[in-house]
Order: sequence, then C-alpha cells, then structure tokens
Amino acid sequence: MAMQVQDPLSEAIAMALKLGKPRRFRQSVELIVALKDVDPRSPEARLREIVYLPHKPPKEPHICVVADGDMALKAREAGVEVFTRQDVLQLRGNRKAAKKIARRCDWVLVRADLMGIAGGALGPALGPRGKAPTPIPPAANIVETIERFKRAVWVRMRNQPQVMVRIGTEDMNPKELAENARAVLQVVEGRLGRQKIAKVYVKKTMGPPVQVTAW
Repeated sequence: MAMQVQDPLSEAIAMALKLGKPRRFRQSVELIVALKDVDPRSPEARLREIVYLPHKPPKEPHICVVADGDMALKAREAGVEVFTRQDVLQLRGNRKAAKKIARRCDWVLVRADLMGIAGGALGPALGPRGKAPTPIPPAANIVETIERFKRAVWVRMRNQPQVMVRIGTEDMNPKELAENARAVLQVVEGRLGRQKIAKVYVKKTMGPPVQVTAW
C-alpha cells in the first residue's frame, strides 16, 4: 500500500483554520510572505500584479464597471454595478460621492477608452485604497472578465518587505486554499526569487499565524 504524501502547506492551513475562537462572521484566510534583503522603495523590488486564484472564494468581491453601450448593458445583466460615461462625468469635483464608490467597489473595471475620465473622477479616491481603475479592452467579453475578477487578488508589496494576500475564506477546504496560496507564491518567487522569501505564514482574520515549512 502506497504511503500517503503529506502536504505541509495544506497541513498549515488546516491548523490555522482550527486555531482561534469562533466569530460571528465568515473569516478570511490570509497568506503572509515575509521577505528578506528587499528594499520596498527600490524599482527592482516593485511588485504589483493581479493573480487569478484557481478557486473562487465563496465571498465574492464587489465589482464595478465603467462602460457605455453594449458593454454596460451586459455588465448590468451580469449583476454588477455600472457607471456610464455620463455618470462618471457627474462625479467630477464630487469627492464625497467618489469616496463612497471607492469604499464599496473592490474592483473598478473600466473600458479602456474611458480610462481618462474615470481616472480623473475616481482615481484620487481609489488610489489611497489600493484600488486603481483596471482597463478593459473595448472588444473584451465583459461577462467572462467579470467572472475572472471574482477570483482576482492583488499581489503587491507596499511600505514593508512583505506580501499579504487574502486567499479565501474559512469555509473553503485546505486543499483549495493551498492551491490558491501556491498561485500567489509562484508569482512572488517568479518576480523576486525564492531566496528572497524569509518566512511564510497563513492565518484567519482573527486567528494566530501558522508558519508554513514547505510549499
């Protein structure tokens, strides 16, 4: 009988799911990658990429689309919040309304030809929240794009030499969460090199971190 190979990453995630007191809300599961010999201010250390997780978390992000015509119609039919060119133009100078949109929209997908007005009206509110408008080609299938962004996360380094990414929620199974974590780790390794990774942890929103020994 073949011996079952244990997966240290799945085991660490399973442990993290068990630790901590139960909460009245569905907690996220976070991956933390601590880096070494990396200066976040240096150009070569810049890391800002969108990663599409293999497994979509049950808690979907709030996606907003800036578009006109057929793209706007199909986006509405897909059940997301839509802003037309006219809607965005009316936001110019209305910082309060722009901030409200920035708070509730996790992703702002903008038809590429509208990036200029969207950036001017929403950029100042989205930027500080790390939610820069994302351009979408005018000929793109917006329904497929929306579905893809339901699995999307930002993999980025800010002021500290570390990367923190939400890889799912506590009601997902450890194997799926591990596959999501590996998708993120592959990007970090590909950009910075495995030797730059000092430690890797997983944790629930309110739970203690569990160190990953191998992945």
